[in-house]
Amino acid sequence: MRIGLLRHDPTIGDLHGAASAISGAAQQAWADGLDVLVLPELAVCGYPPRDLLLRDGFAAACRDTVGVLAADVPADRLLLLGAPWLGETGLFNALIACTDGAVTAIAAKRLLPAYDVFDEDRYFTPGERACVVPFAGRRLGLLVCEDCWQGGDVDAGPYMVDPIADTIDAGADVLVVVSSSPFIVGKHERQRARLCEVAAGHSVDVVAVNQAGAHDDLVFDGDAIAVDTAGRLRALRAPFEATSRIDVDLEAFGRLDDPPRADIDEQRVLALREAIAGYVHKTNAPGVLLGLSGGIDSAVVASLAVSAIGPDAVDAITMPGRYTSSETRADADAIAQALGVRLESLGIEPVHAALRTVLGDSVQEGDLVDQNLQARARGMLLMGRSNARGSLVLACGNKSELAVGYATLYGDMNGAMCPIGDVLKTDVYAMARWINEHFAQVGLPQPPIPASVIERPPSAELRPDQCDQDSLPSYDTLDAIIRALVEVELDDAAAAAAAGVDLAMVQKWRTVIDQAQFKRKQAPIIPKLTRRAFGRGRPWPLVQRQTGAPTPEQAI
Repeated sequence: MRIGLLRHDPTIGDLHGAASAISGAAQQAWADGLDVLVLPELAVCGYPPRDLLLRDGFAAACRDTVGVLAADVPADRLLLLGAPWLGETGLFNALIACTDGAVTAIAAKRLLPAYDVFDEDRYFTPGERACVVPFAGRRLGLLVCEDCWQGGDVDAGPYMVDPIADTIDAGADVLVVVSSSPFIVGKHERQRARLCEVAAGHSVDVVAVNQAGAHDDLVFDGDAIAVDTAGRLRALRAPFEATSRIDVDLEAFGRLDDPPRADIDEQRVLALREAIAGYVHKTNAPGVLLGLSGGIDSAVVASLAVSAIGPDAVDAITMPGRYTSSETRADADAIAQALGVRLESLGIEPVHAALRTVLGDSVQEGDLVDQNLQARARGMLLMGRSNARGSLVLACGNKSELAVGYATLYGDMNGAMCPIGDVLKTDVYAMARWINEHFAQVGLPQPPIPASVIERPPSAELRPDQCDQDSLPSYDTLDAIIRALVEVELDDAAAAAAAGVDLAMVQKWRTVIDQAQFKRKQAPIIPKLTRRAFGRGRPWPLVQRQTGAPTPEQAI
C-alpha cells in the first residue's frame, strides 16, 4: 500500500480554495500510483475555525464540500481528509474516508482538548468508538490529533478513554494520525518520539501528518512522519519543509536515520517566518511596515519580515527624536541597506513638542509622561502610514518587555502582529546571531544585523543616557524569573530557586507581571512559540489580588 501525506496550508473558511487544492492533489496522487492520500485535521475548513462553526450553514457547507470531493475518488483509491461533520447526534471533528465516489467511514475525534489555546468542547461532540477502515488488504485505524497525543506535550489529562488502545483492539494494523497541532519549540521531537513509542508498543505501522501554515496567533509546522512496527523512523517531512507530499510504501519501507535535534533558534526563526507570511498573504495585505530604531528587536523583526515576504513588501520607518543617538541612526541605515528595504525617516520632534505644549504642566522633561508621548508619536506615525498604504504594522516588542509592561500602549505596542512577543530578550539576541550566521538559509542577501546592535546595551532612548537596566534587572535575571512564573507557573519559592534569586525579587516582579495584564490584553496578536504564550492560551484576569489562603481566624 502506497500512502501520500500531503502538505496542506488552507485559509480558514475558504472551502472553495481548499476543495480546489485537495482535488488537484488527489488527482495527482492517483496519477502517481498512490493508493491512499491523507490530509490533516479539518483540512476542508482550516484549523481552528472557532465560531465560524456556529454560523448558520457553515458546517453543512463543509459536509457538502466533502461530498463533492468524495464523488471523484475511484473505487481502488482512498482519500482521508479532516472536516467538521454534521451528524444526527452533533457536530464532530472528523477524519473522513472517501472511496468509490462516496463517504464510507467517519472517525469522530474522541478527545476534545480544552486547555491552552484549545476550546474544542465548545463546538464539537466527542466520538464514542474506534474507527477502522479495511482497504487494500490492510486495516487502517483513524485517529485525530489529541486521540494520539493525549495531552502529553503539556501534561494534560489523564483522559478516561484511550483511543489508541481501542483502535488496536478493533483490529487496526496501521494507524493514520491527522493533526492540526500548533507549533511549540521542541514539540516535533516529542511527538515523533510518541509515534515511535506507539508503533513499537502495539507492533503497528504509523503514519502522521500535520497542518502547515499559520492562522492568527497559531503556527503549524506541516511535518509528516512514518514509523514501522519496530518503532523505527521510515519517512519524514521536517517542520516547515516545503516538500508538498511525502510518499510511504508500507510494504517496502526504507530505513531513515533519526535526524539531529533541531536548533532552537532555527525553529523560532522558521516559525515566525511562517507566521508573518501567513498573516500577510491570507489577509491579502500588500506588505508590512515597522519602526526600525537601530535596536536589536526591530532589527530581528525586520529580518524576519524580509525573510518571510521579501524586501519589496517591507517598509521601514526610522523616527528619531531628541534623544536618539547617532549610533542607532547609523545602525538603522545599515540594517535597511543590508536587507534591501526602503527606509523612510520621520522625525517625531514636531509632534512631541506640540503634545508637550498642549499638556503643559502635566509633562516634565524626561519623565514617564514625556517618554510615553514620544512612543505614542511614533505609534501614530506608523498607523498613519499604515492607513495610507494598507500595509500591516509589525510591533517589535519582546516577551520580556510585554511581561513587565515595559512598553507603551498606543505607542510601540501598536500593530497587527507582534512577531517576537513570545521570545524573551535573551533569546532575541540568540536569534539575531543565528540569523547573521545562517542568513542565506532564510533567503537574506547578507548578515543583516550589525555587531554594534548586538553588543550595545539596550535602550528605549526616551530620555538622556537611558538604559533598560535603569528600570529592569539584567535580562538574564529577568528572563529566568519570567520563565519560572509565566512559562512554568511555579509558586514564588520554587520560582526563586529556579531563577537563582531571592524570594522578595520574585514577589516584586510577579506583581509587576500581573499588573501589566491590562496592557497585554490590548496588544497585537503574538505568534505562539512556547507552552505559555501571552494571549488566548493564558487568559489572566485584569482585576485581581492574590492574598493566599486565609487562616481559620482570618476567614471569620
